[in-house]
Amino acid sequence: MNSALPSPDDMFLLGGELPVRRLGYGTAQLTGPGYWGPRGDRADAVAVLRAAVDAGVTLIDTADNYGPELAEELVAEALHPYREEVVIATKGGVVRTGDSAWHVAGRPEELRAMCEASLRRLRTDRIDLYQLHRLDPRVPMDEQLGALEGLRQEGKIRYIGLDTLTAEQLEQALSLTGIVSVQNRFHLLDRASDAVLKMCEAHGLAFLPWFPLANGALTGDTAAALDAVADGHGATRGQIALAWLLHRSPVLCPTPGTGSAVHLAENLGARDIRLTTEDMSRLEALAPA
Repeated sequence: MNSALPSPDDMFLLGGELPVRRLGYGTAQLTGPGYWGPRGDRADAVAVLRAAVDAGVTLIDTADNYGPELAEELVAEALHPYREEVVIATKGGVVRTGDSAWHVAGRPEELRAMCEASLRRLRTDRIDLYQLHRLDPRVPMDEQLGALEGLRQEGKIRYIGLDTLTAEQLEQALSLTGIVSVQNRFHLLDRASDAVLKMCEAHGLAFLPWFPLANGALTGDTAAALDAVADGHGATRGQIALAWLLHRSPVLCPTPGTGSAVHLAENLGARDIRLTTEDMSRLEALAPA
């Protein structure tokens, strides 16, 4: 029987207490290729950020190395002073020296300095969600998380999140300090982090899937299957890919990015799509064997 699924919950309680709308906005696309330098006119970037919040987005996801520094500066320029309902998430732990040069930097003194710099750029006394962008294999995890816990106890960050880790690493991290979110790659064509997702569900953690639109891979046979579902809803492929995430798990909080107001409106339209059991079966089958 092909029946409409229940409407997915629009809200998630970050840390069990801070409400955010599950479909957020990511700032990476406000920077140039390789997340390096500017992309287009600064005023346009500011306008898109403001449009996102005006359209009801409450979770803004950024990082100190997008630009680098530029994305955080744009967030502050567009949105400061922040509305009460807006939650700013940023990341530290990676240093950029070029458009294809990423260097993990997880020593406690490095993480503290990066967090302090983000506070200044974002023009805030406390970052709502500070995410370790990558675990540094050269530094014990307890030292990296200990630095973030120290910043949390000082009131400089409210919550701690992690980016790109295995289920085993998440289990270890949870034994060391309070974690409220994970950000791993996860989309229609990549379910490699399904074990991490299940752990997030079990522990009530937000899962912010990066590349939620599959980074341009929704083509070929995948596109045909998506079109079959999209046509039934008067939607686009991207909207269906986002709607699938919202239906797939109540902890998934995708933050697709764009520098276009038109594309922003399209992405946010995914909130209104109600997939059916048949839709979900077709979409679930798209994952590579």
